[in-house]
Amino acid sequence: MKNNVLFLLTLVFMLSFYANAQRGVRIAYIDTEYILENVPEYQEATAQLEDKAQKWKNEIQSKLTTVEQKRNDLSNEKALLTKELIDEREEDITFEENEILDYQQKRFGPNGDLFIQKKQLMQPIQDQIFAAVQDMAEGRKYDLILDKTETTMLYSSKSLDISEQVLRSITRTSKRTQANSKAERKAAESEELIPEINEELEAREKALEEKKAERESAVEKRRQEILAAREAKKKEAEARRQKVIEDREKARQAKLDARSNTTEAVKTEVDDANKTAETKTDEATKTKEQLIEENRQKKLAERAERKKALEERKKKILEDRQKAKDSINSNK
Repeated sequence: MKNNVLFLLTLVFMLSFYANAQRGVRIAYIDTEYILENVPEYQEATAQLEDKAQKWKNEIQSKLTTVEQKRNDLSNEKALLTKELIDEREEDITFEENEILDYQQKRFGPNGDLFIQKKQLMQPIQDQIFAAVQDMAEGRKYDLILDKTETTMLYSSKSLDISEQVLRSITRTSKRTQANSKAERKAAESEELIPEINEELEAREKALEEKKAERESAVEKRRQEILAAREAKKKEAEARRQKVIEDREKARQAKLDARSNTTEAVKTEVDDANKTAETKTDEATKTKEQLIEENRQKKLAERAERKKALEERKKKILEDRQKAKDSINSNK
C-alpha cells in the first residue's frame, strides 16, 4: 500500500514538473521600497513618526546639554566646595546621565518605542502587499515572485517588474474599503479584477522578445567589429606616420653628417695648402740670393693662381651647403 502511494505521488510530481517545463517557469519581482514610497497612508504615517522621533532626539539633546552645563559648573566651583559636596554633585550628575541613557534606550533601542511603532506601521501595508502578490500570482499563474529589496539581483529585466500592478491593486483595495456608496464599492470591485494570462499570446510575445534580443545582439556584435577594424586601421596609420618621421629624421641627420664631413675636408685642404705655401716661401727665402727677379714673379703668379683656385673652391662649398639647407627646409 505504501509503495502504491509513493508511486502515485512520484507520478503526480513528474507530471507537474513536465507541465511546468512545457509552458516555462513564470518569474516576476516587486520593489517594496518603491511601493511604500507611493502609498499615501504609509508616507503620512512615516512623516508623523519621523516628527515624533525628532522630538525625542531634541528632548534627549536638551537633557544632555543641561547635564553638561552642570558638569562645567562643578568644574569651575570645585575650588570652593568640600570633597563631600563635590562627590554628592558628581553622583547627581552621573544619575541624571544614566537616566538619559535609559530614556534614549527606551525610545531608540532595539525594542524601543520607535522600533515598535515602525513595525506597527509597516505590518498593515506589508499584509496588503502580500495579499496583492498572492492574488497576482494566482491570477497570472506566476511560479515565483521575488522582492528586490530583500534579494540580491545582479540583473533583472524591467518587464518582470510588477510593482506598478501591485501598487494599483493596493490602491483599488483601499478605495473599496473606504467606499461609502454601493456604486463606489461596485466600481472598486470591478477595478480589482486581475485578468487571466493568455499563454499563447505570451508565447508569441516571448518569441518576439527573443528575436529582438538576437537582432540587438547581432547589431552590437557588428558595431564592435566595425570599431575594432577602425581601431586597427588607426593603429596602422599611426605606425606608418611614425616610420615616415623616423626616416625623415635619419635623412636629416645623414645630411648634417655629410655637411660636417665636407666642412672638415675643406678645412684640411686649406690647412695643407697653407703649409705647402709656407714651406715653399721658406725655401724661396733661403735661396733668394740665387733667384732672379723672373723666378720671384713666377712664384707670385703661381701663388695668385692657387689663391684664386682656393676661393673658387670655397665658393663652391658654400653653394653646396646652401643647396643642402634649402633641400632640408623643403622636406619639412
